[in-house]
Amino acid sequence: MFIKSRCESAELKQLRYLHIRTNLSEKEKRHFSNLEKGYEGELKFDMLLDNLSGEWLILSDLLFEVGNTIFQIDSLLISQKGIFLIDVKNFEGDFYIEADRWYTASRNEIKDPLLQLRRSESLLRRLLQDHKLNLSIEAYLIFINPEFTLYQAPRDLPIIFPTQLNRFMKNLNKRSSKLNEKHSKFADLLVAKHMNESSFTQLPNYDYEQLRKGVICEGCQSFLISVEKYKLACNSCGYKEEIKSAILRSIEELTLLFPDRKITTNAVHEWCEAIVSKKTIERILTKNYKRLGYGWSSYYVNS
Repeated sequence: MFIKSRCESAELKQLRYLHIRTNLSEKEKRHFSNLEKGYEGELKFDMLLDNLSGEWLILSDLLFEVGNTIFQIDSLLISQKGIFLIDVKNFEGDFYIEADRWYTASRNEIKDPLLQLRRSESLLRRLLQDHKLNLSIEAYLIFINPEFTLYQAPRDLPIIFPTQLNRFMKNLNKRSSKLNEKHSKFADLLVAKHMNESSFTQLPNYDYEQLRKGVICEGCQSFLISVEKYKLACNSCGYKEEIKSAILRSIEELTLLFPDRKITTNAVHEWCEAIVSKKTIERILTKNYKRLGYGWSSYYVNS
C-alpha cells in the first residue's frame, strides 16, 4: 500500500520547461537528462512494488533533515519486522569497480553510488533513534535499467542487478508481513517529517524576457499551435487539446517558473503569445482561480 506516492520535483519540471523555452548549456542539459532518467527509473520500480503481496506500507521520494543534514530516500518499505531502504539507479551502459572506485567503460570516474546509500541508512537510523524506534534496516542499491552492467563488483555489496530484480521481488513476497497501529504511526511520522522541496537545486539563471512565449504542445513539446474551435491543435504532431486544459497547463508553468509574478489576464495572454483572446483567458481564470482586487489591479490566486 502506497502511503506516499511519487511525484516530479519542481526542479525537474522547471528544467523541462526551460529546456523547451531557452537554450541550456551542455552541463545543464546533462543535469536535466540525469534527473529525467532517474525519475523514469524510480517510476519503473514503483510499478514493481505495486505487485507486492501481503501487508506493506510504501513511501516514495522522501526528503528529511537530521542534525542539519538533508538526505533523500527513493523508496522506503515498512514491513512487520523492519524497514527496507531502497536507492534506485537508472544507469545505462558498462561500468566497473577498481580499488573501491567506480568508473565508466571509458575510464571516467564517477561518484560511488553506495556512499549515498550508506549515508541515507546512517541518517535514517539516527532519525529512528531520535524517536526511540527500534526497527531493523535493510538497505539496497537497485539498478533498474536492463542495459546496465557492472564489472569486478565484490559479491557482498548490497546491490540488486537488473537480472536479479525478479528474484528480489519474489523474496519480498515470501516474507509474511502483518502490520499494526505501530507501523501506521511510524509511516505517519515519516510523512510529517518529509520536506517538500530541497534547497539544493541546480537551476540555471533565467529571466522572463529571454524565454520563448507560447503554448507548448503536450504531445511533442513544440510551439506550432493553431486554434480549432474549442481546441488547440499542434501543427507538428497533430495532437489536440481542449483550450481550457492547455491554458491551465500554461498558467501552472508560468507560476512555477516565476512564483513572484502575479497571475493576471494580461500576463497569461502574453505568456501564451495571444493564442486565444483575453476574454477566453479571463473566463478560464475566473472559473478556476480566486480573484483578488478590482479593475486593472486585480489578479488571481489558487482558490
